Amino acid sequence: MKLRILFSALIVASCGLVASAQTSNKTLSAHKQLHQQQLANVNSKLDKSVISDMLQEDVAKREASSTYSLSAESSQLINDLLNEANRHIGKPYLHGAKGPSRFDCSGFSSYVYKQFGYNLSPASRTQYTEGVKVERNDLQKGDLVFFTSRSSGKNVGHVGIVVNADNKTGKFKFIHASIRGVKISDFEGYYVPRYIGARRIITK
Repeated sequence: MKLRILFSALIVASCGLVASAQTSNKTLSAHKQLHQQQLANVNSKLDKSVISDMLQEDVAKREASSTYSLSAESSQLINDLLNEANRHIGKPYLHGAKGPSRFDCSGFSSYVYKQFGYNLSPASRTQYTEGVKVERNDLQKGDLVFFTSRSSGKNVGHVGIVVNADNKTGKFKFIHASIRGVKISDFEGYYVPRYIGARRIITK
């Protein structure tokens, strides 16, 4: 019991080295390395077993909470942005169209963001360089998700906006200008092998 209390205190002390609400993958990696160093300094095999279990629990909790923490203002902004996107559901697809009556995929994402003061490139490949990179198990509403298309080879050829995400399962829904018009699609089937990555435009 004394060992558990003492080591719990050690874990709490080490927490100052990481940001609990904005834990990045790099920070988690550093946190794991710190735990490994702490474990290496323990001589007793029994103590190592107990401490190892505690470390695994600690790291798991941090990985589960490794999403960005947005301000209430930004969260509302994203909700408004998605409401704007939903207003265009059903509008037809036209290659090169930037709205508001017709859209192509990048024209749609850039149009929606522009209504809220964000000037994105009208090209999906360039949009893939904007904002910050987001891992698929850390998606949030409003993130841009990118895919290859039938004509783009291995390059970015399509973009959508995340509507909601279940980061435990890796599933998400996104709204986009598909060849059948603006619609909400599930990340499944056709899209899974074509997924390239995600970018976050609203980060604070």
